[in-house]
Amino acid sequence: MFKNPILLLSLSLTGGVAAWGIADTAGLASFSSMVVGAMFKSRGWFIMLTACLLLFLCIWLAFSKYGQIKLGKDDDKPEFSTVSWLTMLFAAGMGVGLLYFGSAEPLFHYKTFLPYMSPPKAAQEALFVTNFHWGLHAWAIYAAVGLIIAYFSFRKGTPNLISAPIRHVFGNRGWPKWVGGFSDLMAITAIAIGVGGSIAIGVFQVQAGVVSLFGLESPGMTLSMIIFGLLFIAYLAPLTVDLGKGMALLSNTAMTIAGCLMLFVILAGPTYYIMGAIMGGAGDYFSKVLTHGFQTLTFYDEVAENWFQSWTLTYMVWWLAWSPFVGVFIARISKGRTIKEFLLGVVLVPMIFSIFWFGVFGSIGFYGVQKTNVAILEVVKTHIDSTTFFVLEHLPFSVLTIGATVIAAFLFVVTSVVSAAFVLSISPTASTPSKASSPWVPCRSFTSFC
Repeated sequence: MFKNPILLLSLSLTGGVAAWGIADTAGLASFSSMVVGAMFKSRGWFIMLTACLLLFLCIWLAFSKYGQIKLGKDDDKPEFSTVSWLTMLFAAGMGVGLLYFGSAEPLFHYKTFLPYMSPPKAAQEALFVTNFHWGLHAWAIYAAVGLIIAYFSFRKGTPNLISAPIRHVFGNRGWPKWVGGFSDLMAITAIAIGVGGSIAIGVFQVQAGVVSLFGLESPGMTLSMIIFGLLFIAYLAPLTVDLGKGMALLSNTAMTIAGCLMLFVILAGPTYYIMGAIMGGAGDYFSKVLTHGFQTLTFYDEVAENWFQSWTLTYMVWWLAWSPFVGVFIARISKGRTIKEFLLGVVLVPMIFSIFWFGVFGSIGFYGVQKTNVAILEVVKTHIDSTTFFVLEHLPFSVLTIGATVIAAFLFVVTSVVSAAFVLSISPTASTPSKASSPWVPCRSFTSFC
C-alpha cells in the first residue's frame, strides 16, 4: 500500500495539515484566511465564470444529439430505481446542509440586506440568493464532473477516478501520468477536507437539536464527542453491505423524513404565506438565475465585497471542491442512464427540491420576524446552528419535529461519509491501474463520443 506515491503524498499532506491545526490552530486559520482572501479577490471572476460555463455545458449536452448516449452498454439497465438514485445523489451532495441552513441562511442575508432596502425587498433578495447558492450552478458542477467520470467509466472501461479521462485520452506516460496523479491527489485532499467540514456541520446540527430537545444549558465538548462517537459507529454498518442495501436505505429514510418535515411546516405554519413565498421565490429565481451568475459586485463597497466572498464565492468553491467526491459517487450509481436523463435528474430535481425547502423554512423565518416579532434574528447572530430548531419550537409537536430533524441530520452525515469512503477506497489505486481490467489506451479522436 505504501509503495503508492500518490497515496503516500496524500497521507503526508493531510497529516501535515492536521498536525498544524492541532499544534497551531490560530496560525492555520490565519494562513488559510489569507490565502483564500487573496484567491477570492484575484480569481473571483474566474470561479463564477467556471460555474456558469459548466451550467451552459450541461444544458447544451442534455438537449443535443449526445443526450441519447447511454452511460454504459446500449442494453444496460439502471442499477438503482429512479427514486433511490435521486435520494442517494441528493444525500451525498447536500443533505445535512439543507437542515443546517434551511432557515438560517435566508435570515442571515435578510439581516445583512436590511440597512440597504425595505424589509419586503430584503426578504425577496435573501431568498433569491439562497436559492442561487443551492441551485442550478451547484448541481451543474456536480453533474459535469459526474458525467465525465461516468462516460469514461461505463463507455470506455476506465476506473472511477478523476484522472481516468486524462489517462485514457492522452495515455499514461509523460505529462499525462503526472497531471493525472496530481488530479487524484487533489481530489483525495479535497474529499478528506470537505467531508471533515460536513461532519463538523452535522455534529453541531445534531448537538443543537439535542440541546433544544432536552433543554440543556451548556453541552460542552462531552456531548460533541458522544455524538461523534455514535456517528463513527453508525458509519461502519453501511460500509459492510452493498450500496443498494446500505446507502440507498439510509438516503431514502433521510429524504423521507426531510420531505415529511417540510410538508408538516407547510400545513402547521401560515400555509398561504409559505406557498406564496415558494411561488414568488421560484419565479424570481428562474427570471434572474442565468444573469446573476455573472455578477461579481465589482462596483459595490467593501461590505458587499466581503459578503460576496464569504457567501457566493465560498459556496461555488465549496461545490467545486466537493465535485470530485460527489461526482465520482454520482457516476458510480448512474450506470445505464442516458446523458439527458443523467443531466436532467442531477441538475433539475435537487434544484426544485431546494427551492421548496428554502421557500418553506426561509419564509417561516421571515414570518416570525415580520408578523410575530419573534427574536429569531438574534438566534441567527449568536447560534446559527440552532435556527432550525428555534423555528420548530414555535410550531405544534415541536418535540417530534425536532427529534425527526436530529435523526435526519444524523443520517445525512452518515450518507455523506459512506459515499466519501467509497470514493476514497478506489482513489489510491490511481497510479497503478490494472492492465487486465481497464487498460490505458489513448482515444483515437476527441469527437468519438460513442
